[in-house]
Amino acid sequence: MPENQKLINFLNQELSNFAVLYVKLHRYHWFVQGRHFFKLHEVFEELYNEAAADLDEVAERILAIGGKPLATMSKYLEEKTLFEAQADDKENEIIHQLSQDYKTMIKEIKETGVPLADEINDQPTADLLNDIHGRFEKHVWMLQAYIAYE
Repeated sequence: MPENQKLINFLNQELSNFAVLYVKLHRYHWFVQGRHFFKLHEVFEELYNEAAADLDEVAERILAIGGKPLATMSKYLEEKTLFEAQADDKENEIIHQLSQDYKTMIKEIKETGVPLADEINDQPTADLLNDIHGRFEKHVWMLQAYIAYE
């Protein structure tokens, strides 16, 4: 087993999470309703475009370090740690769930991903994960601010 296999496995888990997040954000983009429709519709589009870019970056990093990225929905669903969107989520439930998803991935990156990369001196992977971590902390802050007084 290659010395970076645990890291490759972790990256495939996060790749799976990005695939689930991408689909979830599309669902929210299409089905959001209410007085904040226009703004949320736009924000969800920005977030699913970001998720698509992150999905690609993580997959390419897996390839760059000698791994094979997962590339089927069935594999993504086996490996993901996020939950799929629920039917008819209300606006605040959507915001809360997205915030939880980002928090889950932050925790995984901080507690597992970066330490695995550091263990084998893989600075480019650590940098990629830290970049994602930073952006996700900002998303959590903004999502929580959005519903602070609801």
